[in-house]
Amino acid sequence: MTAFLLDVDTGIDDALALAYLAALPDTEFVCVTATPGNVDADQVARNTLALLELCGRPAVEVAIGARAPLSIPLLTTPETHGPQGIGYAVLPEPAGAVSERNAVDLWVEHARARPGELTALITAPLTNFALALRQEPRLPELLAKVVIMGGSFYHQGNTTPTAEWNTHVDPHAAKEVYAAFQGRPLEKLPIVCSLDTTERMELHPDHVRQLAEAAGARVPELVLPDQPEGLRSTSGNTLVRHLSDALRFYFEFHRHYDQGYLAHVHDYFAAGVAAGTLDFEARPATVDVETGSQMLMGTTVADFRGLWGIPPNARVVSANHPEAAFRELVSAVGSLARRLG
Repeated sequence: MTAFLLDVDTGIDDALALAYLAALPDTEFVCVTATPGNVDADQVARNTLALLELCGRPAVEVAIGARAPLSIPLLTTPETHGPQGIGYAVLPEPAGAVSERNAVDLWVEHARARPGELTALITAPLTNFALALRQEPRLPELLAKVVIMGGSFYHQGNTTPTAEWNTHVDPHAAKEVYAAFQGRPLEKLPIVCSLDTTERMELHPDHVRQLAEAAGARVPELVLPDQPEGLRSTSGNTLVRHLSDALRFYFEFHRHYDQGYLAHVHDYFAAGVAAGTLDFEARPATVDVETGSQMLMGTTVADFRGLWGIPPNARVVSANHPEAAFRELVSAVGSLARRLG
């Protein structure tokens, strides 16, 4: 059993990551917290609560912490994920309510109560995690594992020429988080899933078709580049229908930016790393984040060779296996969709 503390900014690829983790039989959602990023924190929390219920995980505590980055104004991305954050999908109104508790307090409380048991997965800007580290500097030793989706090292940025989205939204928080892991044992350093490997996770229309087949959908789920933009799924399977509508928006976004009719599902890969279901390789590095230059704001720099003379504070994923990862995704989420109907 893997017990998760999750921090998300749901988000199409966050939604896919949550659906995947919900599909695994041996995962516990201790709590899921909302950081502003793809959309504002309140919308993130509503999306997350509704999606968890849709995936058969009701009664998970979903809480909001920060409502803005530490030092700069909030930037959201409706052009990438849609005005509500989940593309064309319209999730059912959740039966549950967003927690009245503060996300940061929850992380600290759970980590203290279950030392060495909890896996932290952050697929959002690092604002809430930075605040939790301020409140409890022992978090790196209390948590069993930390996985971060963020950064770009040898890869072009996806927000500026050099910066990845999550880090660019709150570079000051990212800088604090990496500093907090300085001098920790190698096994306690965060595993960082950067664009260098997450951009290899290209989900294509055929994967949507395969997912619907695995779910037992009676009609083929065809999300194709020659169809009208904004076309909605009519699948009889509820989860397939919502994921299809979300992913269509993501396909169209990537095509508008000349990347092809596909979707980079960064957060799903990070979820598989955190769950221990996807193979990868990682290299220790000393990571820092640029916060002083307007042109380079949010740029992540990794010293893999020890040139700074500073001990590593991260393990940066250097290799992954997309084909196997998508077989796992189709199998797991397809089975969940089949069970839910």
